[in-house]
Amino acid sequence: MADYDVMVIGAGPGGYVAAIRAKQLGLNAAIVEREHLGGTCLNWGCIPTKALLKTAEIKHYMENAAEFGLKVDNISFDLNSVVQRSRKIAQQLAGGIGHLMKKNKVPVLNGHAKLLGGGKLSVTDESGKAEIHSAKHIIIATGARARELPSIKPDGKLIWTAREAMVPDAMPKSMVIVGSGAIGIEFASFYNAMGCDVTVVELLDRIVPNEDAEISALAEKSFTQQGIKIVTGAMVESAKSEGEAVRVKIKQGENIEEKLVDRVILAVGIVGNTENIGLDKTKVKVEKGQIIADPNGATAEPGVYAIGDVAGAPWLAHKASHEGIHCVEHIAGKQHGRQMTKQSIPGCTYSYPQIASIGLTEVQAKEEGRQIKVGRFPYQANGKALAMGEKTGLIKTIFDAKTGEFLGAHMIGAEVTELIQGFAIAQALETTEEELMQTVFPHPTLSEMMHESVLEAYDQAIHI
Repeated sequence: MADYDVMVIGAGPGGYVAAIRAKQLGLNAAIVEREHLGGTCLNWGCIPTKALLKTAEIKHYMENAAEFGLKVDNISFDLNSVVQRSRKIAQQLAGGIGHLMKKNKVPVLNGHAKLLGGGKLSVTDESGKAEIHSAKHIIIATGARARELPSIKPDGKLIWTAREAMVPDAMPKSMVIVGSGAIGIEFASFYNAMGCDVTVVELLDRIVPNEDAEISALAEKSFTQQGIKIVTGAMVESAKSEGEAVRVKIKQGENIEEKLVDRVILAVGIVGNTENIGLDKTKVKVEKGQIIADPNGATAEPGVYAIGDVAGAPWLAHKASHEGIHCVEHIAGKQHGRQMTKQSIPGCTYSYPQIASIGLTEVQAKEEGRQIKVGRFPYQANGKALAMGEKTGLIKTIFDAKTGEFLGAHMIGAEVTELIQGFAIAQALETTEEELMQTVFPHPTLSEMMHESVLEAYDQAIHI
């Protein structure tokens, strides 16, 4: 008899959710974690960065208080307090995960897990003591780490990954951020708002390149107006420490520019944690730093599954959690509903302004050969947005012209990371334009723009 029905390696948002769901389904489950409950997302990613960004947002409003009839003088900040607030929130939530494990009677095995083959794995604690366990099913949820470039080596002091960028001991006067995905842009927003001279370098021809091109253009315009320098179609050839600064060489076409800055943040994606977990003892296949798994999480090794960041993009906590639940329900034979697709996963960037999207972009829809209808509604035409002092933004919706099928939504502006879920539900319910048009949206709200964007796609918008 195996020790457990299910053993989960890694207690991030994919792993701990999978373990809880396994218990709910009556499976004997345990989880192995070598560092901290909650994984990168809770401890060094999603949650602490949002705490930092909230501080930056409040500072932004204070600096623009006159617009609201308020007077705020001598604005300053205590960086240590800013960072400590972020860390306390992360620690509080990590404790909450521990409570959830106890509540659901999930044993937490502290240590480093390594597959031994044949449904067995070892767990080695800090003292070096190893115990052998067995399970009918093993779920790998080991997450990922920051990707490095051959020409740029993070040193934890002057050249940072996201982890160091979350806990600065002093506010840099200048920095270069390599990469303009969600991580790079969020840090650009934070440090710019806090007074740092920020330059973002992106290899591709536009920032946030996974977003709809129209949203990318609006984002670049807004960030530039805020003082962030954007360099696209460029690469950082080198970043070398010179005393207490970093000399950065940026190549854009035939032009090469050198900058001497206080700090560099490397934000060029992540790579799965696949090393030293015993994959060589199994048939599990790894390509480009990620474990190959089918839609149920199953790998090429019977009884071994992979979910979350280690199983590939999109590298999002909510994707990992959904995969964890889906995988465990498959194991328990309780699976129901449709398979998750990449088009059904909302993406959010918590910059200022925020960016959110789901489904196909306009280009992707056309590449599929679809005839489409596109609706747009600007923030500057919405009463709630104006009352909030948020004039910058756009809600864009895309529909199949023949069937009315909702294909995608792409948004930039205040609170779009909250609004996007409305379109996620619409997609899950296979909503058409007619049903969205007939839905009553409350007034005055930002959500009215979602309604107006749909109406505008069919030449029925009221307020523009």
